[in-house]
Amino acid sequence: MRKRQPNHRLVKIHRSYTVEEAANLFGIHKNTVRTWVKAGLATTDDQRPMLILGRELAGFLRRRRTRRKRPCKPGEIYCVRCRAPKIPEGDIAEYQPDNETVGNLSAICPDCNAMINRRVSLAKIDQVRGKMEICFRRDGDT
Repeated sequence: MRKRQPNHRLVKIHRSYTVEEAANLFGIHKNTVRTWVKAGLATTDDQRPMLILGRELAGFLRRRRTRRKRPCKPGEIYCVRCRAPKIPEGDIAEYQPDNETVGNLSAICPDCNAMINRRVSLAKIDQVRGKMEICFRRDGDT
C-alpha cells in the first residue's frame, strides 16, 4: 500500500542516504527520490553514488508538507472534493456531538454540493464559528 506523504520523522538527520536507501526508508520508488533532487533536494556533491544528508531530506519533506497545507479560517470547512477550505452553503452547519467535549460540524459545499465535515471541540466552537449559524443536534435526533 502506498503512503500519501513520506514521514519526515523517519529520517535520521546525522546520516547520509543514497537514493536507494531513501526510497527504501519511505517505501517509494527510487525515481521519486530522483524527482525530489530535480525539484530542489540538495545532495552532497555530483559524484556517484548520489548522497543526501539526512537533515536536508527531513527539511525538504517538511517544507513540502507545509507548502501544501490549507488551514481553515473561522467560518470555513475543508472540502475534500474541491481540495480547498469553503464557507458552507447558506453559512449553516450542523454540530453532531461524539461525546461531551468533541463533535463534528457538517455542512454542504457551495461549489460541488458534497458534504463537508470538520472535527471541532465544543470549547473552541466559537473560535471556529465565524459567521456560520450552527444547529446543535441532540442525541435522539436523526
